[in-house]
Amino acid sequence: MRIMLKSKIHRANVTNVNIDYEGSITIDRELMEAAGILPFEQVHVLNIDNGARFVTYAIEGEKSEICLNGAAARLAVIGDTIIILAYCHVEDEEAHTFIPKLVYVDTTNAITETRGLAVTIPFKGGNQCA
Repeated sequence: MRIMLKSKIHRANVTNVNIDYEGSITIDRELMEAAGILPFEQVHVLNIDNGARFVTYAIEGEKSEICLNGAAARLAVIGDTIIILAYCHVEDEEAHTFIPKLVYVDTTNAITETRGLAVTIPFKGGNQCA
């Protein structure tokens, strides 16, 4: 069993921070659906601007919304660019052919491109690096 990248929302822009909320990251519902991220699912957040990395859970937000809540609000400022990652467990046999779901957004957090399926494809053999 391996832990593999399931989905990624690439280069989202932080639209708000809310230190008084109890925790989590609020993500545009459309982005969550496109990435296959469920409400309350664990996500990793990487801040491109300051290098901060943290783990929290996702909650659904309004269109274009990316809001860091609670303690995480101290790890970014409005306008920071972040990457949101979700992982899953995959059997070793499937890990070589697992394809994550990648969601690319523009500066307004609108989807510009999606790639992948977060599924496995048939393994055709050959030399694979582990």
